[in-house]
Amino acid sequence: MQIGPYAINPPLILAPMAGVTDKPFRLLCKRMGAGYAVSEMTSSDSRMWKTKKSLWRMDHEGEPEPVGVQIAGADPTALAEAARHNVDHGAQLVDINMGCPAKKVCNAWAGSALLQDEALVARILAAVVSAVDVPVTLKIRTGWNRDNKNGLRIAKIAEDCGIKALAVHGRTRDMQYTGDAEYETIAAIKQAVRIPVMANGDITTPQKALEVLKLTGVDGLMIGRAAQGRPWIFREISHFLKTGQIMPALGPREIREILLGHLEHLYAFYGEQAGVRIARKHLGWYAKDCAMNVSFRNVVNRAETAVDQMRLAGEYFDALQSGAMADIPFAA
Repeated sequence: MQIGPYAINPPLILAPMAGVTDKPFRLLCKRMGAGYAVSEMTSSDSRMWKTKKSLWRMDHEGEPEPVGVQIAGADPTALAEAARHNVDHGAQLVDINMGCPAKKVCNAWAGSALLQDEALVARILAAVVSAVDVPVTLKIRTGWNRDNKNGLRIAKIAEDCGIKALAVHGRTRDMQYTGDAEYETIAAIKQAVRIPVMANGDITTPQKALEVLKLTGVDGLMIGRAAQGRPWIFREISHFLKTGQIMPALGPREIREILLGHLEHLYAFYGEQAGVRIARKHLGWYAKDCAMNVSFRNVVNRAETAVDQMRLAGEYFDALQSGAMADIPFAA
């Protein structure tokens, strides 16, 4: 899949997720087979750009190309300035968020709330595209609600405004993340526009990835929640699409090494205190399908130091590998 001058290979993209797709996780997913990863959204409010959180989000040093940054807001002028600011700080692709269903985002008339005002959508897209010399992409949902599914019209507006690629989550805003993603609208959008289209939503296995590609005919797949605690899903999907074969499942020892490397990067990136806190959700995701995961989370979430957190995580996966779960403290 080609987005401007950038070849996305494989065409498997880590979806932008607030509080998740930070630099350590993006780098990990790219190493695990993602062809491209988009940052968590950054605000178009310039007052926020100097905060510690925003500075973390705009740190792309050492990140392999292409560097993609998602921006969010509702004002065309502010979004254009945010695009310029992020390009000045290393962004090679700018993505506009019109897909987030979160109430606090939509109440600010941003994210998927923008789908209700097609004229405003056009003004925003035109302003951002004209503001920067890098490709601008867009992420949307199929519509605001079941009675207002205007994803196809938004896609045509996007193409007319110079958007270089479009990601479509197969749900309306009112669905949030409930129910099943529907792919008919994504297929219709793919047929209606000439720009690359990515399908997003419920792509949780290699087999489902192939099914979605066949149903929609899209150019790429965007994967979000399924990568949480399972960043190797990109490698699994890529292997299956190339060979038709399912890769052997990772064992506890392999997961342990990936997890501990991830933790080390979190501590180095955020510092120990913030890194330990941020790591807790990732620890829960890595262990979610493992034995005694609830007991593990209850114990490991009390760790206050990197040393303790690493030790507990290592002991847990060592016990899974050996089958000696009864010998670890949180097995009772």
